[in-house]
Amino acid sequence: MAIQTCMGATMKCSFGLAPSKLIPTPKTVMTSNMVAANIMDHKPNVNIPPFGMCICPSNPVVAAAMATPPPGVLKPQPCIPATFAPWVTGAPTVMLCNAPALDNMSKLMCTWGGVIMFLDPGQTTHMIPP
Repeated sequence: MAIQTCMGATMKCSFGLAPSKLIPTPKTVMTSNMVAANIMDHKPNVNIPPFGMCICPSNPVVAAAMATPPPGVLKPQPCIPATFAPWVTGAPTVMLCNAPALDNMSKLMCTWGGVIMFLDPGQTTHMIPP
């Protein structure tokens, strides 16, 4: 069963080297006394902080670093999230401030190729029915 995510939910990116914490846009809706999240909480550096260093070769900064001597060697570069589309799919039967609620099964795509997912929803008391 899916669990509602909220402020402080722990995320990881498939190309990031460190976890990060979700920062939902302020809302009047709370879950476990924390601000609840919906699929529109995807804005880079507002809702989605960096994941430490990025190792995705399709990231232009990483690609440029790989072109420097010695060429072709992966050189991690600072993560700058590029998350311009909403989370997929959220909880389509639970609307939260006019958008589906964000649950711990949702995924977010980074433009550079990373897949962002939840390690911890930030709370464990509010389940979302299927």
